[in-house]
Amino acid sequence: MHKSSLNLSTCVKCSVGDKKLKVLNKRASGQAFEVILTPTSPEPKDFPLSPLRKKETSLDEIEKKLEAAKERRKSQQAEVLKHLAEKREHEKEVIQKAFEEDCNFKKMALEKLAQKMEANKENRNAQMAALNEKFKEKDKRLEEVRKNKEAIKEKEI
Repeated sequence: MHKSSLNLSTCVKCSVGDKKLKVLNKRASGQAFEVILTPTSPEPKDFPLSPLRKKETSLDEIEKKLEAAKERRKSQQAEVLKHLAEKREHEKEVIQKAFEEDCNFKKMALEKLAQKMEANKENRNAQMAALNEKFKEKDKRLEEVRKNKEAIKEKEI
C-alpha cells in the first residue's frame, strides 16, 4: 500500500437496532465515528400546525389572577420597605456608635490634656520655687558680703 492510501477516509457502516455507526477515518492518532439515530417508525409524526386551544378563562378566574398579582406586588413592596427600614436602622446604629466613640475620644483627650497641663503647672511652680530659693540664698550671701565690707570699712576708720 502507498502512504497516500492510508490517509484516505474509509467508511464502514454498521447497523445496530435503531442506530447506525459509521467509521469516518482511521489514523494512527485515533478514529472518528459518526452515530446516526434512525427513527423507530418509518413514518414521521405529524405536528399540528396550530397550537392547541386553551380553555376559555372566565371573568372570575381573571379577577382572581389579577388579585393574586396585586397581592404579590404588595408583598414584594412590603419586603422592599422592610429591607430599607432595616438598612436605615443599621445606619442609625452605626452613626450612634461612631458618635459615642467620638465623644469618648474627646473626653479622653481632654482628660489627658488636663493632666499634662497640671503636670506642667506643678513643674513650673517647682522651678519657680527653686529659683526663689536660689535668689534668697544669693540675697543672704550678698547681705553677708555687705555686712563684712561695712565691718571692714569701720575697722579701717
